[in-house]
Amino acid sequence: MSILEQVQQDAREALKAGERERASALRLVVDALQQDAKLGKGDEVAVLQRERKKRLEAAEAFRDGNRDEQAAVEQGEADLIEAYLPEQLSDDELAELVDAAISQTGATEPRQMGQVMSALMPKLAGRADGKRVSEAVRERLGT
Repeated sequence: MSILEQVQQDAREALKAGERERASALRLVVDALQQDAKLGKGDEVAVLQRERKKRLEAAEAFRDGNRDEQAAVEQGEADLIEAYLPEQLSDDELAELVDAAISQTGATEPRQMGQVMSALMPKLAGRADGKRVSEAVRERLGT
């Protein structure tokens, strides 16, 4: 079962159970997944990561504006989306992959970070946030 099919099924179940907020949030995710599929990209994990990131940024903006209720809604939607993402790598697992990518590319200085990231990101397949990965690479290369 694809992620899209799973989210659609969960949205139907939420609606039947009377969970309107959850069903609404899931429908937004379904729309984003369907739109991406229609464009032929088909990378469901990337869509989920993008949608989760949008919610987290919105929650932070609402918190900064002292609108805690809206921030909680956005945070809840981000958490809901996160449940459909692959399990995230631990710090140790990420460090191992970063070290392997640095060895593979022969990178020794911070300006070679792009090479390391290019080698590393396809191996992660959505199991680590790009910001977290770039921080780990920067740390290893000594910036």
